[in-house]
Order: sequence, then C-alpha cells, then structure tokens
Amino acid sequence: MNWKTFFAILARDAHVARRNFVPIVLQTMLQPMLFVFVFGRVMTQAGFLPAAYKSLLVPGIMAITMVMTGIQAVAMPLIGEFQFTREIEDRLLAPMRITWFAVEKIVAGMMQSLVSGLVVIPAAWLMLRPGIEAHIPHPIELAVVALLVALLSSAGGLTLGCSIGQTQIGLMFSLVLAPMIFFGCAYYPWSALAVYPLLQKAVLLNPLVYASEGLRGALTPQFPHLSLPVVMAGLLAVNALLLALGLRRFHGKAIS
Repeated sequence: MNWKTFFAILARDAHVARRNFVPIVLQTMLQPMLFVFVFGRVMTQAGFLPAAYKSLLVPGIMAITMVMTGIQAVAMPLIGEFQFTREIEDRLLAPMRITWFAVEKIVAGMMQSLVSGLVVIPAAWLMLRPGIEAHIPHPIELAVVALLVALLSSAGGLTLGCSIGQTQIGLMFSLVLAPMIFFGCAYYPWSALAVYPLLQKAVLLNPLVYASEGLRGALTPQFPHLSLPVVMAGLLAVNALLLALGLRRFHGKAIS
C-alpha cells in the first residue's frame, strides 16, 4: 500500500470539494433547511404543530443531510468518471491497489458528510431559536453514531455509483432516495408508526431509520427513539453489507 499516493488522491478530492463548497452546501442543505423553516418555525408558530416539534425535527434533518451529502459526493463523480469523462482510468494507473481507490472515495465522502452534519446543528439552532437547546447531551454517542452514518452514506454512494447508469440518475432519486427519506423516520420517531404495525416493521430495512433514531437519541433523548444497541447493530450490519457490495462493484467496474 502506497500511503503517499492514497493521501495525495485524498488531498486532490478535498481540494475539489473546497472549490465546490458553496454549490455542494446549497445542493444538499437547501431542501432540509426549507423543511426546518416550514415545519419547525412556520407551522409551530401558527399553532398547527407543538413547539417541541422543533427539537424533534433537528436530528432527522441532520440524518437526511449527512446521508444525501455522502451519497452525492461519492455516487455522482463515480457515475461521471466511469461512464462519461473516463477520468478514473488515469487514477487507476497510480501505484495503488484498486480496492484502495474505492476506500479513498469512501473516506472523502465521509469527510463531506460529517462536515454537512456539523453545519446543520448551528444552522437549525439559529433558525429555530428560541425553543431548542444549544448543548449536546451525549457527545460521545453523537460522535460514534455520526461516524457510522457518514460511513453508511459513503458506502451507499459507492454502491449506487457503481451500479446505475447516467440515464438512471433520476430513477435513483425518485425510486431509491425519496422513499428512503419519507420512510426513514426523519420527520417523526419510529414509535409513531405503531398504528401501522406492518409498515413499522418494514421500515427497519431502511438504513436511514437507524441514522435518524441514533441521532435523535444523541441529540434529543427526551423523545422516543430506538435504543443505542439496536441502532448500532443496524448501522454496522448495513455498513458491512454496503461496503462488501460497493467494493466488489467498484473492482468489477475498474477492471472491465
């Protein structure tokens, strides 16, 4: 393993991300922040939703932002590099194993996902105050869950980026990402689905559920949420599956 090459490629991706920071932030955070403003401020101040909904909403918005950022940061460049620009071919000539190129993509995506998640907390606090607390009750739990969510988003982006074609990007958003968001317990706790028992069990296949519930338990433990062991088990299982599938798909695309 040539670590110098690995970190050089990582630094190059970090430089590209810095240059595109504003478009990336607007692309990934505009819709979640609009949801925060409409449901967390307009609807609560109008009396249609309780004021406590502000605090309930923030962890879910953070989960959506992190997952969407990581997926887009990894999947979209891969789709272009493999199918349009063919830029990936030049990188694969570097003195490094093919698998480590995929790992570098995952690490770069995790960094962007974590940054976007950290931005959500102060942005939501400034937008929704007064009514939500500024401190983090469980910082260690938050750090662990955030790392697993960032890995989930990057591994998911790697899998999607190596599995769909350029003409199928629209389908990725409408058939994969949109249902994942609306049934990912981001705007409501998992326990709220108790009135729909079959749906409540079915959504446990959605990895965003564990991201939303884990961040909710770390940021707003006063609301109902899945226990930490369940969240950890779910995130670890999904991450292992996506990593194995994504690395295999990347290797297959790289040598084909």
